[in-house]
Amino acid sequence: MIERAEAALRLLFGEAFGRAFAVRYWDGTVAGDPAAVPFTFLLKTPGALRTAFRPPPDVNAGRAFAAGVLDVDGDVEAAVDAFYAASVRLDRAQSLRLLAMLSRLPNERLPELREAHLRGREHSLARDRAAIGFHYDNPVAFYASFLDRRLVYSCAYFDDGVESLDDAQAAKLDYVLRKVRVRPGERLLDIGCGWGALVIEAARRGIRALGVTLSVEQHAEAQRRIAAEGLRDLASVELRDYRELGAESFDAIASVGMFEHVGQKKFDEYFATAYRLLKPGGLFLNHAIADTSGRTSHAKIGGFIDRMVFPDGELVPVSAALAPGERAGFEVRDVENLREHYARTLRCWVRNLEAHREAAIAVTDEQTYRIWRLYMAGSAQGFRVGRLGLFQSLFGKARADGSLDVPATRRDLYA
Repeated sequence: MIERAEAALRLLFGEAFGRAFAVRYWDGTVAGDPAAVPFTFLLKTPGALRTAFRPPPDVNAGRAFAAGVLDVDGDVEAAVDAFYAASVRLDRAQSLRLLAMLSRLPNERLPELREAHLRGREHSLARDRAAIGFHYDNPVAFYASFLDRRLVYSCAYFDDGVESLDDAQAAKLDYVLRKVRVRPGERLLDIGCGWGALVIEAARRGIRALGVTLSVEQHAEAQRRIAAEGLRDLASVELRDYRELGAESFDAIASVGMFEHVGQKKFDEYFATAYRLLKPGGLFLNHAIADTSGRTSHAKIGGFIDRMVFPDGELVPVSAALAPGERAGFEVRDVENLREHYARTLRCWVRNLEAHREAAIAVTDEQTYRIWRLYMAGSAQGFRVGRLGLFQSLFGKARADGSLDVPATRRDLYA
């Protein structure tokens, strides 16, 4: 049986097998030198390989990893690299040969896995609440096992001299507030506010800040943190959809890591809502992941991430996220790609999660730990190789005379 598995692995990975990584089989046999390579694939059962690489492999490899029949000892990001390289190297004849070889291995029966089965119209209010709940409503202690102390779950900003995740997230919050040029006494809206870090930082600076989220757990924790900081007079977080804000009005708006949930068909509504809520002369920062792979078709994420991590998420090129903003009436003032910062952020998260494995499992379970380890390492690989980008796009709502509250240069951002 091991000979069959090894033959399939040699076909799938080519010369990388035994050189770029090692393999440990279910009986303890090892191919390659684990001490000389960045990672070792662990095939826990005779059926692991067939389970992981049968179509569609972008779903089933994740299922096998989540179930524990396939594992990685070492650098998970490097393992994702090897998997992606293998997925594009085989031609049709080789792929059919691989399927035939896999069919000679046992068929593994996986335990029940936590997968999203959302109902209703995509990106309706009800379905969006369900999608957000699936991704964000784990216990707060789970996110605390890998995030910084402020619980900022978006790309950090590793400014010059910044090394720690805590400092990089503090720098990101500062950078966002600098970009929207919001001042003490003015009003800020944070769309998709998470556990309240940006709202709290704004309030510390004398800014009146409102955050909205669809996550019950985030809402409760944000309220607790605001109260603990003694900032209730300036900061608030509401369990509301941004589309439900009605006649509110704000001097500045930020949306950090929420745009991926909007859906391409809802982009016009999203930007039109932000435009309506923003006072003339104000700025709107949209901080979002983009598909930079060069594919001709975009949007729905699909695969393992859609099924088990981030249901209904959609990614588009940054150009597709700028045009609807312009249609809404905004002027594009600045676009910055921070993808290298996100690769570094995700590596910090993976290291933290691995270091606090027992704590993460204690408040969730082994399956959740495994899913998030793979998801974040795979995302880091995507940003590193350029399949994914992280763009901060700054939009302005000009006054009737064309004026906007922005300086002539970027110097104030780096002062």
